[in-house]
Amino acid sequence: MSSSEQNKVLQLSHKEHVALIRLNRPEARNALSEELLDKLSSTLDQISSNQDIRAVIIAGSGSAFSAGHDLKEMSAHRADKDRGRAYFTSLIGRCSLMMQKITHLPQPVIAAVDGIATAAGCQLVATCDLAVAGQSARFCTPGVHIGLFCSTPMVALSRSISPKHAMEMLMLGEMASAEEAFRFGLINRIVSDGQAEEEAWKMALAIAEKSPVALKIGKRAFYEQIELPRSSAYLHVTQVMVENMLAQDAEEGIGAFLEKRKPDWRSL
Repeated sequence: MSSSEQNKVLQLSHKEHVALIRLNRPEARNALSEELLDKLSSTLDQISSNQDIRAVIIAGSGSAFSAGHDLKEMSAHRADKDRGRAYFTSLIGRCSLMMQKITHLPQPVIAAVDGIATAAGCQLVATCDLAVAGQSARFCTPGVHIGLFCSTPMVALSRSISPKHAMEMLMLGEMASAEEAFRFGLINRIVSDGQAEEEAWKMALAIAEKSPVALKIGKRAFYEQIELPRSSAYLHVTQVMVENMLAQDAEEGIGAFLEKRKPDWRSL
């Protein structure tokens, strides 16, 4: 991957072991068009196999993070012979697979949110491992206002915040402030407007100093155990912990700690 790649709908840059993915449809509030979804998906594949990248930031261009799916693009397929069934199935399926790629990515992913994050844009924030937002950021799953319950955003939202708060967002479709999103557990930190990306970089660089092997093991185990009953989760992570303890990075990290020196981590 080059240090900087430009695309009509997405920009990718890479420095200091951190990749920055910028959604680049400011005129459409970074709505997730077919082109943007496909480019984002392929970019995640590209990052996944890049051992030099240890953390990822997703941000938006202009005044919004993402307004979700491109409704104009979707509505155009109402004229299809099947009223759009095949198209909607394909598009929503592709979006769901892209979201899952973020979860399965070995590197931690941080959302840097300025402006609105609505519908699938809110889903994207909920899917990321961490999230930082500006004071004026707003979050919403507004599908109920147009007769379309945000069912796919619900999957990520209900796994990121409490059930009652998720149902409140999904059933009322009201805008949640950054303060409310923080209280709900949707975001990790609130910063001054325009500073979300800078704060995300600070977090990403701190993460990049850690063992990429340990982070990969830990992220995967987190999402595996969270779906399991408590007793099964403990059985699972016991095995994960043993395998992690036997990894070279754990031996190196413990040795460096005892010898009071900086560890020399292995690549992914």
